[in-house]
Parts: sequence; C-alpha cells; structure tokens
Amino acid sequence: MPHASDSRPAPLCILPTHAAPAQLFVLLHGEAAEPGQLFDLVAAIRAAFPQAVIIQPYGPFGDGPGRRWIAQAAPDAAAYVGLVADAAAALAADVRAWQRQHGLGGEQTALVGFSEGAAVALEAVCSISALAGRALLFATRFAALPEVAPPAGTLHLLHGAADRVAPVEQARQVHARLAELQGDVTLDIASNVGHDLHAALIRQAIIRLQTCVPLRSWEDALGAPDLRVDEYSATDLSASRLSPGSKTLH
Repeated sequence: MPHASDSRPAPLCILPTHAAPAQLFVLLHGEAAEPGQLFDLVAAIRAAFPQAVIIQPYGPFGDGPGRRWIAQAAPDAAAYVGLVADAAAALAADVRAWQRQHGLGGEQTALVGFSEGAAVALEAVCSISALAGRALLFATRFAALPEVAPPAGTLHLLHGAADRVAPVEQARQVHARLAELQGDVTLDIASNVGHDLHAALIRQAIIRLQTCVPLRSWEDALGAPDLRVDEYSATDLSASRLSPGSKTLH
C-alpha cells in the first residue's frame, strides 16, 4: 500500500485574533484537490465564529496540488471501505493533537468535509468516541452506511439534488440509517445544485451550526426526537436566513 507523501505540506491554520480559542474546525478538501477548494467555506466559518481555530490539512497522498485522503486512487467498493477507515484513524490522531495544542475538547470541535473528505470525516466521527461534537458533510460518496451513531455528536448532511458524482439518494440513506440508530442528524438538500460547495449550502451549514439544538438536548427537555430533513431551492437558502450572532458548537 502506498505511504503518505513526504512532500505533504503543513496544514493551513487560522487563529483567533483577539481572544482565546473557543472552537476548533478541521476542514477536509475533496479528492484530487487541496485546501484552496474550501476557502469560501473558511470565510463563512471565520465570520460566524471569530473565536475559532480553523485548520485545513492537506490530504496525505499524492504529489502537487491534487491530493487524496485515501492511499489508493479509484479503489473498488470493497477496498474503499477499508481505505476510508484507515484515513479516519490517521485523521483522528491529528485532531487529538490539535485539540491538545489549543486546549479544546470534542464538544468544541467540528469536522467539516467535502466529497472524499466528508467520507473520512463521517467515518471518524462515527467510529472514534467523542472526537467531535459536530460534523458538516458536503456532497460525498460515503464508504458504507454507519454501524453506530456518535452518542454525543450532531451530523449535518448537506447535498445538491442534482449531484451526479455522489447522488443525493446516498445522503438520504445515511440520514435514514443514523435515524434508525437514534443518532442526531440533519439533512439539507438544495435543488439545482450539483457536486459543488454551493454558496446556498455553505449558508445553510452556518445556520445549522448557529441555531440547531443537539438532539440530546431536545430529548433531555422534551423526551422526543427531532428528525430534521429539509429540502430547498438554492435561491430559498438566502443570506437573509443567517442568524446575526454566533453560538458555540454545543
């Protein structure tokens, strides 16, 4: 199996300017890409959460700008599952190190991924206890349906209805599976959006982070689940929906 490239660049890191860190966001780019793919999303997170540490690692495999999170390009379905699990374990070790470095825990941590990066983020948050309190998962082809739901984590699936690379039905299946497992999960689908970090989905991701009460809090208060699935046209997800103030991830 190929090893991680020795030429892997150091992660990009943005630190709070005027305050101690309050949140940690780890953003994972898609396959054959690099952190610049996520700069619009980074800008939105930074505006909403000015006290956040934002880290953008490069995928460990590949040379040049097109990097991958898994050790094999274009694997078959069976191999893909194991490769994503390996990548998630490696990511978790890095996330734990960044948490220690900045004095933050899992509740203050969000994993954010696009495409292949989202597959790795999903595997990490579901398989590794208390790694992150939130996960934002954009437009991905998931490796496999989750076997367990994170007991203390909230997952937000964000997808384009017109995505031909990672069909939206896969996101529906993951949402349904996590609901069966009594996980805390939301699904937002934007019509006329393809395999893209569309501005509408970015805006909706920030809304979810700022306003979505974790399911465990609803259960504590009301004794009933809140299974959230929303479908919009991309124009419906307008900037006017944004909450004016930032909140913590939990």
